[in-house]
Amino acid sequence: MSTELPNLTRKELAQSIADQLGYPLSSCADIVDSALAAMKQALLAGESIKLVHFGTFSLRDKRPRQGRNPRTGESITIVERRTVSFRASRKLRDRVNV
Repeated sequence: MSTELPNLTRKELAQSIADQLGYPLSSCADIVDSALAAMKQALLAGESIKLVHFGTFSLRDKRPRQGRNPRTGESITIVERRTVSFRASRKLRDRVNV
């Protein structure tokens, strides 16, 4: 049975770093924002991001395909697009599946 967990926000992540390292919250928030901005820039440049013992973020190209509007039942073409994909590392998968 699955229980719904709350989302981890940027503010909570910064607070966790501040609590663990003893740095001011404002500095930790800047660190989190800088890290996320660097990750975004790498993905926009078409690069993959590998975080050891966590996982890899990469871009995938999706081909156009036929779909259906669930509200009207109308058949539509879903356009070609790129999407961000995440593959968890073996260590993370093993920890999650204990």
